[in-house]
Amino acid sequence: MPESERKRVDMTTGTIAPKLLVLAYPLVLGNLLQTFYNLADMFWVGRVSPDAVGAVSLMFPLTWMFVSTAMGITAATIALVSQYVGAGDDRQADRVVAQTILLTIAVSVTLAALGWTFRYELLSTMGAEGQVFVDALDYIEVIFFALPLTFLFFAFRASLQGAGDTKTAMWLMLGSAGLNVVLDPFLILGWGPFPAMGTRGAAWATFAARAFVTAAGVGILLRGGFGVKLHPRGLVPDPAILKKLVDVGYPATIDGWARSFAAVAMASFVTPFGTAAIAAYGIGVRLMSVSWSVAGAVGQATSTGVGQNIGANTADRAARVTWVATAATMGFLFAAAAVCVAFPRFMMGIFVDDPEVIEEGVTFLYYIAPFWAFFGGTMVIQGAFRGAGQTKVAMALSFLSRWVFRIPVALGLAFSTLAIPGTAIAVEGLGIGVVGIWAAFSVGAFASFVLAVFWFRLGRWTEGVIEDDAGPGAEVGEVEGEVDTVDDERGGPVGGSEFDVED
Repeated sequence: MPESERKRVDMTTGTIAPKLLVLAYPLVLGNLLQTFYNLADMFWVGRVSPDAVGAVSLMFPLTWMFVSTAMGITAATIALVSQYVGAGDDRQADRVVAQTILLTIAVSVTLAALGWTFRYELLSTMGAEGQVFVDALDYIEVIFFALPLTFLFFAFRASLQGAGDTKTAMWLMLGSAGLNVVLDPFLILGWGPFPAMGTRGAAWATFAARAFVTAAGVGILLRGGFGVKLHPRGLVPDPAILKKLVDVGYPATIDGWARSFAAVAMASFVTPFGTAAIAAYGIGVRLMSVSWSVAGAVGQATSTGVGQNIGANTADRAARVTWVATAATMGFLFAAAAVCVAFPRFMMGIFVDDPEVIEEGVTFLYYIAPFWAFFGGTMVIQGAFRGAGQTKVAMALSFLSRWVFRIPVALGLAFSTLAIPGTAIAVEGLGIGVVGIWAAFSVGAFASFVLAVFWFRLGRWTEGVIEDDAGPGAEVGEVEGEVDTVDDERGGPVGGSEFDVED
């Protein structure tokens, strides 16, 4: 059996739970590693000053906006590659990979240039002032340079993930996280021969880690043997594939931006309540990001499983994959939340020793941690919709969760008076303070989960997105009217191969 096939997990046959575990655990570990070095940044920045913690906390939603954009673009890659693999058309899957690289480079360079140009306005809009503004600027200026690296790594990970290989990216994330953790104290605090750079040092550590993982990822794609391969000749723009990537991917990109802008809005709501609230929010969100990491990873695995089964015309099995993944994720997150609720001061005290910040963080955890499982369940179901290519549904769920169920509730609970922009109208709110913002997270999580379950059970997601291009019986290269009979470079004729779990 060719090496590329042995690295794949075939979700179209066999018992679902074990194969889902094999597919999901590298993604979970990879996301947890990403979260771990985000937490490491916060740990070492916390040794600088509360202003530095507030600055990095304030920048988290903005940096997440860019990460969400990359994830949105590559959601189309996962859907298309997994469905082509399920249909047995490896050659077309490779073409999708090459066009994904082109698209991510174009988008990331554009966003980096815009972000750098308007960096002062962005920070002012978010309410950064004084030393928080200075520290946030130091951080975000370097992060803009890292954007193309971040986008390329997401393209690499999505390409392999769609083919059913999730382990390779996990090992690269391990090396990247290790490098970031090692560099943090040297660059942030000025250990050894390095000057103390504070928040800028945290950003440079992130830049170095992402440069490493991106270079290795692109090299792996060029080499092949990992489920898909990047052919240099495929880097010529292909309008048909680019259009398909945009058509499937733009709702996921809008989804990511809607989530990110909502996060920016929520952070701006916290800002008026002072430095302690901002710092507690930043630490609390990073703790909550553990739940996002697990649920997001399982959602990505679910995308692959659903996509493969849609490509193989086994929609009933795709639904079973989704329910198994949702139940397992929610069970895990209920347990994780129980630990945080039982030991909230310990969890907050890991990152900061300021009593006021710790007490505010304890309240944050009491309000939000019990609802982590509902956040997670919704993310898994959204992953299923994305794997089926129904990215508009996933986008709608994100929009409703944040802009209907969360933000209006936060405004109504936290503030006593709400002025409607552009009018002289003011609406009375409850004015219970920052706890109203914490409560809004919980309300949004539960309401969106109920809606996601209802929407998925309607069953309108089973058609897939490649039926007009190729199917299980299509000849290789039949897409776009081309017939290609050349054997694939990975060890045999393209199409018609059986995939096994990696040994």
